[in-house]
Amino acid sequence: MPLIMDEGLHIALASERLFEVWGLPITASLLTAWLVMATLLISAFFLRRSLTMKPGRIQAGIEMFFEYLLDMIVSTLGTRALAERYFPLIATIFIFIFTANMFDFLPIYGTVGLVDAEHHGLTGLFHAVNADLNTTLALAIISFLVIELSGIMTLGVLRYGSKFVNFKGGAMGFAVGLLELIGNLARLISFSFRLFGAIFAGHVLLLVIGTFVPLILPVPLMAFEMFIGLLQAAVFAILTMAFIKIAIEPPHGEHEPAHASH
Repeated sequence: MPLIMDEGLHIALASERLFEVWGLPITASLLTAWLVMATLLISAFFLRRSLTMKPGRIQAGIEMFFEYLLDMIVSTLGTRALAERYFPLIATIFIFIFTANMFDFLPIYGTVGLVDAEHHGLTGLFHAVNADLNTTLALAIISFLVIELSGIMTLGVLRYGSKFVNFKGGAMGFAVGLLELIGNLARLISFSFRLFGAIFAGHVLLLVIGTFVPLILPVPLMAFEMFIGLLQAAVFAILTMAFIKIAIEPPHGEHEPAHASH
């Protein structure tokens, strides 16, 4: 089990397994994800109670952010009806990933845990959420399923499937469809590894710099990693939105708009 050792720096790729519930492993990254979700739910509860018809600065700022996000989704998907349908998903993806990334800067990693007397170390109770490939893969699967189901529900099974199995265009049309299918499946890898790689690399960089050059240098790097956390959250949400747009568009050669979602 990964430990923070007394004698030096120890970097572990896998999240610590804390215990099991009904045979299901509860890891440190899962515990941190629950903490992030609890923070968001509690914040939403108190924000909802404080809403007024005459907004203050905080409420006005939040409303401006959501209005900007909704307008961006409308401009991408083409209609307000589609934007309102997918707004909760896209906004939730962005807010969850961004909040989880900001949690990486809290002093809870490697400082809060269980003492392991056998290995003379500390088993951390918390692990960076998006530095665990299981978390990013789960987010990728959610986005992937929403994208594919959106295409099927908008165009129908056969019409949507014709994007990937196309015999009308001859060998070239069939090859293009096969490439489309491979590209669709590759989204699971690109979604999950892009987010995981960026956050894990930043986490390791800050840990190493903080160990060997503990003064001054970590501060600008932390500011840069906060920007990377924001950027990765935005990229994940924007790509989800863009791929939904692609999924609901008619197959190649058809020019009529998809009316099912208007």
